[in-house]
Amino acid sequence: MKYMLMLFENDTDWDAVPDDQRDAALDEHRTFVEFLEESGAAHSGEALRPANTATTLRPDGDDVLVTDGPYLELKENLAGFYIIEAPDLDRAIDIARRCPIGTATEIRPIWDVSS
Repeated sequence: MKYMLMLFENDTDWDAVPDDQRDAALDEHRTFVEFLEESGAAHSGEALRPANTATTLRPDGDDVLVTDGPYLELKENLAGFYIIEAPDLDRAIDIARRCPIGTATEIRPIWDVSS
């Protein structure tokens, strides 16, 4: 089964963070990816730009309203994600425990609509 690990943290513009702090955070994620690869867990993932760079689409009658910014103002925002393969939730939790955690990591099963 596929699971999404949604990584939440304070909204940070990593381009504005001192190089050593940014590099340390990236090293933690490189270590996690190495763990995934060594354990044979299929995975993908990406880091996201700050929430203020988001564009939101909302239904507006028969049209679509396009607005700048995130849907909600939050203290923590979705900062990145990994998609992992795990046989069950227990294994997904074991894997997620190895992932660098900002303020929270949400584990959510991905709905397989192909069958």
